Amino acid sequence: MNTGESRENSEMFDQIAGSYDFLNHLLSLNIDKGWRRKAIRDIAAVKPRRILDVATGTADMAIGSIRLNPDQVTGVDVSKGMLEIGRKKILDRGLSGRIHLVEAACESLPFEASSFDAAIVAFGVRNFKDPGQGLNELFRVLRPGGKLAILEFSLPSRKWLRSAYRFYFHRIVPAIGRLFSRDLSAYRYLPDSVEAFPKGDAFVKMLKQAGFSETSYEPLTFGICGLYTGIKKEQCNTNFT
Repeated sequence: MNTGESRENSEMFDQIAGSYDFLNHLLSLNIDKGWRRKAIRDIAAVKPRRILDVATGTADMAIGSIRLNPDQVTGVDVSKGMLEIGRKKILDRGLSGRIHLVEAACESLPFEASSFDAAIVAFGVRNFKDPGQGLNELFRVLRPGGKLAILEFSLPSRKWLRSAYRFYFHRIVPAIGRLFSRDLSAYRYLPDSVEAFPKGDAFVKMLKQAGFSETSYEPLTFGICGLYTGIKKEQCNTNFT
């Protein structure tokens, strides 16, 4: 789960910011940490010096991407509450000079074209107000040859596992959320948004429509999560003599 791109979502995530990290790891049984590390390893192939983390939330991915030794990591989110906690985590780790957090929506990123070598989004695309426009913006701000990696919840392909997963998401997750969160709607929203999200080939098609090449989808942990990747193709020299 990560922050959304509408006013309603930003207010919802502001409400749960204080318990977000604890619940995020509890509800995923800490498996999300391995998924995040895998996404960061995936963008390492382009040796990124400038990394963009969209829907950064409390900055876990931004902080994790420091292991790639970039010059600068920029995290973007619409939730003031999440960013406030993220800035404290960054300060506590002595990373204020390397990670910069910005309040902005993915549909109108405040950066020049070709500003970043790699971009990552962890569990945030399904919350974008306009996913197509958000992907267009990610494509715009990546340099030619830059790589995008997206983590998003999905549904297991095996029928029995999908049924168990839906029971967990629709019954157990909201119940646990009620114990720790002031905003009960946030943990009802999570399973509904996962169900509605275009999964697998459907989302790969959206990446291609945004201009990405060499797109791929890799199901993780029996399909509970998906890792989507794409490359902004190098510009071709069309000058002829």
